Amino acid sequence: MTPGQVATSALVGAALVVLLSVVVMYNRFVRQRALVDESWGQTDVELTRRHELIPNLVATVRGYAEHERAVLEALTRAREQARAHKDDGPHQREPFEDDLGRAVAGVLVRAEAYPDLKASAGFLALQDELTNTEDRIAAARRFYNGNVRAYNTRVSTFPSNLIASVFSFRPRDFFELADSAARTAPTVDL
Repeated sequence: MTPGQVATSALVGAALVVLLSVVVMYNRFVRQRALVDESWGQTDVELTRRHELIPNLVATVRGYAEHERAVLEALTRAREQARAHKDDGPHQREPFEDDLGRAVAGVLVRAEAYPDLKASAGFLALQDELTNTEDRIAAARRFYNGNVRAYNTRVSTFPSNLIASVFSFRPRDFFELADSAARTAPTVDL
């Protein structure tokens, strides 16, 4: 082999290594983006579950506490606003989900004043479902945010940030609740 052929072979080999590296990094971005999308889907499922439990809570409490109409109407409004923003991104949904969590907690706390309601098997089962759903929302949110953190780190670090900019991979929003009280499942001492 002549020195020119060796140099050409080395350049071709280097080009292949670079091309292979780009393909590997691109595919990793695609996998991570899909994981972020999937984990947001799971979070959305749990948020939707909470939205669907609200009418049952309203109906159960309404029978016992008709004069708490304002609290129940606030809960219903918060649910409708949260559902109206179902297709929004995580960051845009945060305030509406915060409001809904506070409204649910408010209804559960108000139920304390009604001994018959607190003893109702239907209310107790519904309260347990809501608590479990809040726990699942928290777990899904942690999983989603962990995937977003890994993806955003890849988008921001060298050399993968070069691939991210060329192929338009953009950072994703975290899903955080602003109200620290809404970060935990509502609790009621029964």
